[in-house]
Amino acid sequence: MRYRPEHKAEVHQKIVKDASRRLRTEGMMGAAVAAVMHDTDLTHGGFYKHFESKDDLLLESLHEAFREIGDTLTAAAKKSHPEIAWKAIVKTYLSTEYCDHAERGCPLPVLAPELARVDKSMRGQILSELVNYKDRMLRFMPGRRAADKERAFFAIFSTMVGAVEIARMLPDRVAQEKVLKSTREFLLRSF
Repeated sequence: MRYRPEHKAEVHQKIVKDASRRLRTEGMMGAAVAAVMHDTDLTHGGFYKHFESKDDLLLESLHEAFREIGDTLTAAAKKSHPEIAWKAIVKTYLSTEYCDHAERGCPLPVLAPELARVDKSMRGQILSELVNYKDRMLRFMPGRRAADKERAFFAIFSTMVGAVEIARMLPDRVAQEKVLKSTREFLLRSF
């Protein structure tokens, strides 16, 4: 059976999107080749028609995750007045919606500890993804100078990542909301 010329690219993108969702919900082990290929109704052997290695899938999935959350946060920021766009980012990131749906959120609350332990050969590529994410968010951060915006980015995002990690560990909604709300209020008053 002959496929349309764009078929391979569509299947590739479907694999990456599925792996990206799995990566954000289950960590690096969730994006196992067999599971991802099963979800796309392909065989494990078909994987190598799309990727050279599991590391390639991981990097593309991570890129997709940062692109998706970056798009969401950018859209929220653009709906606000430019001087308070960063507040829209904080409110969106620290919402129960993103706490409940890791598959659509930032990959850092799930993956930061695992990414810190990846093979050294991958760290440069992961750093590149982190820098791209930072660069997309920087223009919305509070501060007049680039150095002030960068400092704000690191303080705000580090705090938000930690808050989401803690909230997701908690067993009940009231405790989760308390962590998210406290962090949100703290950040919104701090800059």
